[in-house]
Amino acid sequence: MDAGLTNAEQRELENRLQKRQVKEFMNLFSGLVDNCFVSCVDDFTSKALSGRENGCLSRCVLKSMTTQTRLGERFAELNQAMTAEQQGKQ
Repeated sequence: MDAGLTNAEQRELENRLQKRQVKEFMNLFSGLVDNCFVSCVDDFTSKALSGRENGCLSRCVLKSMTTQTRLGERFAELNQAMTAEQQGKQ
């Protein structure tokens, strides 16, 4: 953390960052559930999911998680390249 912050300020900043991460995760999860439900579930005549719906949901969740993982990796790659470029300019 920043050396200019007091211990109390550092704890407050960490607390806010943790809350923000939880909120972002919940938004991501909610979006995934909404997207996959709308895309896959269309038969409301039964409480149980049909085989087709179950397979669709599994593929949808897997694809969404794979996409998020790859986006995170790509972001880290770009961030690392930008950091190296900035350090090279100094």
